[in-house]
Amino acid sequence: MRVFLTMPEPLITTPKPETAILIGIIDQYQDAVTVEEYLQELAFLTETAGAIPEKTFVQKLAYPDPRTFVGSGKLLEIREYVAMNDTDLVIFDDELTPSQLRNIERELNCRILDRTNLILDIFARRAKTAHAKTQVELAQYEYLLPRLTRMWTHLERQRGGIGLRGPGETEIETDRRIIRDKIAKLKEDLKRIDKQKSVQRKNRGKMVRVALVGYTNVGKSTLMNVVSKSDIFAENKLFATLDTTIRKVVIGNLPFLLSDTVGFIRKLPHTLVESFKSTLDEVRESDILLHVVDISHPNFEEQIDIVNQTLLEIDARHKPTYIVFNKIDAFRYVAKDEDDLGPYTSENMSLDDLKKSWMAKSNGACVFISAKKLENIQEIRDLLYDKVKEIHARRYPYDDFLY
Repeated sequence: MRVFLTMPEPLITTPKPETAILIGIIDQYQDAVTVEEYLQELAFLTETAGAIPEKTFVQKLAYPDPRTFVGSGKLLEIREYVAMNDTDLVIFDDELTPSQLRNIERELNCRILDRTNLILDIFARRAKTAHAKTQVELAQYEYLLPRLTRMWTHLERQRGGIGLRGPGETEIETDRRIIRDKIAKLKEDLKRIDKQKSVQRKNRGKMVRVALVGYTNVGKSTLMNVVSKSDIFAENKLFATLDTTIRKVVIGNLPFLLSDTVGFIRKLPHTLVESFKSTLDEVRESDILLHVVDISHPNFEEQIDIVNQTLLEIDARHKPTYIVFNKIDAFRYVAKDEDDLGPYTSENMSLDDLKKSWMAKSNGACVFISAKKLENIQEIRDLLYDKVKEIHARRYPYDDFLY
């Protein structure tokens, strides 16, 4: 008689998420309210990267300590918390110098990241195409070069985790010349890819081109799916879209190209702006920009300013731009107390008040929608039709189908 033994099913264990504490400072340029808002966004970035933000530490300083960013007393407090809670990561909301990184890591004896490194890690996760991967890899190497000694010490440990993903993770290289050679090669690769992209743009003919721009996670991809009737990846996380996606759209009898671009963010690393300039060519070469804004965000006006500043940096601020206020379904406001004599802010203005205010500021060239709930979508279709038709009529004055 044979006895068959059933082997137990192997246990599938998911890795435990890393834990992080977040550090910010109140200085002459950032008040307490601003720092709190920045740390909330840093927490969202941390969650997007796959870690769990446990606690925040804030210190008021005239300027960051050149040696350890925060003061010695605050650093001791952080060290005690890290030791007691076995914290994996300490993340600073500003970019740290190489010496600050080394000094802080020596004091805390755990992995230290700054905002730039965290954003680079998220970009490394999100990059899917060869173009995006090349751009992110270039930005990573340029960030690593001045920090080479510190980072390669980590890489010797051969462990994964946030901030350690990317170039050089499986090969220890201490020669700066090799890294510079890699940077040079990546730049050449980008030039080659840029030429291919330029040819692709020329091959699209003279169709009117519309680009969606805006802060990260404002709903650009969701809006793109609604208007173009496509199925582009969209989720409630930062930088869900890195590659520019282009779709042909026809409204009425009028065809045009609609593109979804990478979102912007405050304190966007300069290395990323530089390496992603080729991706942002789609913005520069568009005829119309639709600036998508999350009106449910309490600081949407600051986000508008950040996007406008970024557009100025990439030489696209002169483009005809129309604001699309998205997520009206999530908009909430707190009615102002009658005894409060202070000025009205966006937080205590109703949606109707904000509409009147921004209609006046934008000379009526803005719409209020919910891409997720499909509210007022016809308004944006009408806006697109009118503005595209104006440009098309100038470009092709004898096209019969427009008249």
